[in-house]
Amino acid sequence: MSAPNHDAELNEFGYTNKLKRSLGSFHTFAAGISYISVLTGTFQLSYFGLSFGGPAYWWSWPIVFVGQLLVALSFAELASRYPIAGSVYNWAKKLGGQHVGWLAGWMMLLASIVSISATALAYQNTLPQIWAGFQIIGDSGNATDAAVNGILLATVLILFTTLVNAFGVKLMAQINSAGVFIELAAAVLLIIALALVVVNPPTVVLDTNGTEAAFGGNYLSAFLVAGIASSYVMYGFDTAASLGEEAIDPHRNAPKAILRALIASFVLGGLILLFGMMATRDFSAPELATSGLQFVLSDALGPLVGRLFLLAIFVAITVCVLAVHTAAIRIVFAMARDNALPAGKLLARVSPRFQTPVVPAIVIGVIAVALLLVNIGQPQIFTAITSLAIILIYISYLLVTVPMLVARLRGKWKPGKEEGRFGLGKLGLPINVLAVVWGAGMTINLAWPRREVYNAEPPYHWYLQYSSVLFVGVAAVGGFAYYWFVQRHKVGVLAEHSSTSDKEKTSPVA
Repeated sequence: MSAPNHDAELNEFGYTNKLKRSLGSFHTFAAGISYISVLTGTFQLSYFGLSFGGPAYWWSWPIVFVGQLLVALSFAELASRYPIAGSVYNWAKKLGGQHVGWLAGWMMLLASIVSISATALAYQNTLPQIWAGFQIIGDSGNATDAAVNGILLATVLILFTTLVNAFGVKLMAQINSAGVFIELAAAVLLIIALALVVVNPPTVVLDTNGTEAAFGGNYLSAFLVAGIASSYVMYGFDTAASLGEEAIDPHRNAPKAILRALIASFVLGGLILLFGMMATRDFSAPELATSGLQFVLSDALGPLVGRLFLLAIFVAITVCVLAVHTAAIRIVFAMARDNALPAGKLLARVSPRFQTPVVPAIVIGVIAVALLLVNIGQPQIFTAITSLAIILIYISYLLVTVPMLVARLRGKWKPGKEEGRFGLGKLGLPINVLAVVWGAGMTINLAWPRREVYNAEPPYHWYLQYSSVLFVGVAAVGGFAYYWFVQRHKVGVLAEHSSTSDKEKTSPVA
């Protein structure tokens, strides 16, 4: 396929490609799987699932996978037609119009920046366990010292991802791909290692460990809370399409990368969780409620082997933050070239030397570090905001799947039938319907004002418990108000990014 054909659909948005195509199929796959990052997510969040649902919370993993697969299939069809930077933003804009697109892009951007900060803080739960010297400030047993040290470690990581992203997508892809290779190999070895030390039968995943008692004997309520741990992991697969303008043959590679990243994450993460629970010697151990599978590693495999796998988790956290930072940059770039953000011309500038948007990399890094400072005195507020960021991502996905469903029902979504392109055919409509139902249900479950999620420890404040509604409301209404009254009047493809054709390329699907 010739290079001009790669960029043909960009003309429908009014763009000419300013980014360099250099990424192969594994690079795009690696971007998606490192964003999901099963080693990071399963280890950092297993304590939550086990605390509220016991071993039976494992069933939330396949349930969330099936739901997210419905979304991923819809996204794969879009990626086959439009493998474009800032995927969610541009897809929502194409399907629902500029206003819907802006809101989707804004929510995804806000959530991504918070996710960078939150994921980078995971260094604190990993590095001091590998070597005590990583506890540079104070004592890890002191909550304040741990918070401050966590900020220091996270800041170093964000500085690293900022520099790598600023120096070009090829460097980012090489580091990310190497990290993903290590993560995948470690995940397979971890599964084998845990399988060799199992002490429980597979039926352990039917055990609730009595967690329903905290919910009046209703395990469904407990499961809905515990399942949030799984929903916090399996997202971000759209990143593979967001690098579409920098990928070789993206129409074929991007859909495959989206689906492969999600499926591989499901298989590996599911087996790690399963064998991890089968290798757990004591489900009443208090360490499970704070460290989850990290405690199981040391307890079942011994401290030396446990530390070796913690090194792999360190690599996974690093490439995860790198991938989230990369995705956030593409959202900023995509919105900025539409002049849909303040200082759009500056943010949309592609460095002629590094052939990547350098300014967004720096701006996002600075904001992410600034957000970390909240964690010094108010870690509970930061934890709540992190949870809320995931809600924004699920909403931004809905802002794609809902307009896509409307376009299907109106007969206006007709994906191309070019040879080799991914398409759902007659299954497209039922899959799209189920994807919308799933997304709406998960958003409600995530946003439900539970004290266990948003205000788990004292001091108890009503505004923390209801922060899901308040935060999402302020983020959506406040952000859209700024767009509507200020930025909306300036929106239009910047001249240096505009294609030669000047039709109404950003209008909804027709």
